[in-house]
Amino acid sequence: MTIANGIIIALLIIFLVQKLIPIKGVKLMTTAQLKNEMKDKEKQYIDVRTSAEFKSFHIPGFKNFPLHQLHQKMGQLSTDKEVVVICQSGMRSSKAVKF
Repeated sequence: MTIANGIIIALLIIFLVQKLIPIKGVKLMTTAQLKNEMKDKEKQYIDVRTSAEFKSFHIPGFKNFPLHQLHQKMGQLSTDKEVVVICQSGMRSSKAVKF
């Protein structure tokens, strides 16, 4: 194995570890847990799917902040309240919580 191959493998491992380690302060939840969370009116509920996806089906109480517009809409969120973020598969919400 050459040094270049070793560096590439090390970088891939670092990349994968960063993707798999949960972000500090972020809690993953099941749909059953989400139902219980929805009772808390002090939290902010954000759906980061596209507008079309949101229109076709959404959970009442969630606001639509599409991921590609999240930076522009973040000013509408209170910094004093917890934010619950959803999407269709979890990929976009994982990206959103990094903001």
